[in-house]
Amino acid sequence: MKAFVMPEVGRTEIVEKPIPEPGPNDVIVKTTHALICTSDVHTVKGALPVKDGVTLGHEALGVIHAIGSAVTGFTEGQRVAVNAVTPCFECRYCQTGYTSQCGGPLGGYQYTAQRDGNMAEYFLVPHAKANVAPIPEDVSSEAAVYACDMLSTGFMGAEHCYLKLGDTAAVFAQGAVGLSATIGLSLLGASRIFAVESIPNRQELSKAYGATDIIDFTKGDAVEQIIQATDGEGVDAAVEALGFPQTWEACLRVTKAGGRVSNIGYHGENPEPLRVPLDAFGLGMADKAIHSGLCPGGNDRMQRIFALIRTGRFDPTRMTTHTFAFDDVGTGFSMMQNKEDGIIKPLITF
Repeated sequence: MKAFVMPEVGRTEIVEKPIPEPGPNDVIVKTTHALICTSDVHTVKGALPVKDGVTLGHEALGVIHAIGSAVTGFTEGQRVAVNAVTPCFECRYCQTGYTSQCGGPLGGYQYTAQRDGNMAEYFLVPHAKANVAPIPEDVSSEAAVYACDMLSTGFMGAEHCYLKLGDTAAVFAQGAVGLSATIGLSLLGASRIFAVESIPNRQELSKAYGATDIIDFTKGDAVEQIIQATDGEGVDAAVEALGFPQTWEACLRVTKAGGRVSNIGYHGENPEPLRVPLDAFGLGMADKAIHSGLCPGGNDRMQRIFALIRTGRFDPTRMTTHTFAFDDVGTGFSMMQNKEDGIIKPLITF
């Protein structure tokens, strides 16, 4: 089979690899659709230590190709999706509700980090009974693939804001995961959502997904704009969806006393510790909470997102700005690296 790999830090290529064989608790999926994630861009830059030659990718779906001997409830040829996080659902972390930390910090994130990823013509799904999610007939594969990471992660960012109906929130950056957080905040009842973004097509999509106010940081300090718009008070919650020290600090500064900061940004490229500005933190006594997270995995999480898609609450395919055949995945990856041509999310078809 063909697989998109990182032969060494800074390079990618398509190579031939053997089609994986399922263990007793695994299934093998024949890939039909995938998305390129900015996390893969960070990995190729060296932010995540992985072995040379590992297959990239963690947002993919397809049809079941082979089923392990202990796996029941699925059939070959069935259309299924798999979350980017594939926990065991047996360890103490999983049993206490931290499935993304399966076995230890970030342990549920196995694709590329611990095993070959799924930007390949076939991929293995571990702990398949818990992690394989059948796709409803009335949900397209082009939409369902967003449940694998972007929607799951963005919704987690919104959930970790712990909103009360009518609360206000800010989202720093409107890439696909920030846009998904905006959708989630709208669904959870935020009265006012400040989307911090300067790129016009992302601004427009953000408004379509529920943002009430667009904050263009090229026209003035984003924190000052939001503080002014809220009569000096700030917002109840802020989502960091970029992974930059500046946006991290901005989230702390823009939240009111008693506010919540939800971090879903990938900070792996910044070698320095993140700062907590003491004035924004009330010298440690402002009753502000910081919650970080990695998207939860599992069949149930995926089915909940499918339910929202199939009832028309939002259309995730509006985030797909480009489509490439798998043989051209390198072009899509390069465009994501360089943020070319207004790209938000490239869809890869097999």
